Amino acid sequence: MGEDVTKPVRVFEDLEVFQRAYRLSLEIHRESLKFPKIEQAALGDQIRRASKSIPANIAEGFGKQRLSSAEFKRFLMVAIGSADEMRVWCRYCLDLGCIDEATWQRWREEYQAIAKMLQGLHGKSGRQSRSDS
Repeated sequence: MGEDVTKPVRVFEDLEVFQRAYRLSLEIHRESLKFPKIEQAALGDQIRRASKSIPANIAEGFGKQRLSSAEFKRFLMVAIGSADEMRVWCRYCLDLGCIDEATWQRWREEYQAIAKMLQGLHGKSGRQSRSDS
């Protein structure tokens, strides 16, 4: 759980939370292409965009942290919101019969873990020394 403090984080790809969010967004993208045709365009498009926004916001915020810790925190908050939003979309996927209960449980738990990791990163942001770079 949480980031590995022994390995220095030099780029956003080093963050465990980015890696998890990215992997899950790929899985969701692939799975959404199997939805019924009407849901591929509506619900599928929505979950593809929302799931991709999490790693994208982590990356964008990470790039801006050298200029502003507050900007990084703002992007992390957007990513947290998207992780919470994805829990709602996953429930829709389940209730509309696009995914089974096991997939729903796994996705839901993974987004809960991602949100928790983002909250931890948000709390640590700005407290680290700028001399790390």
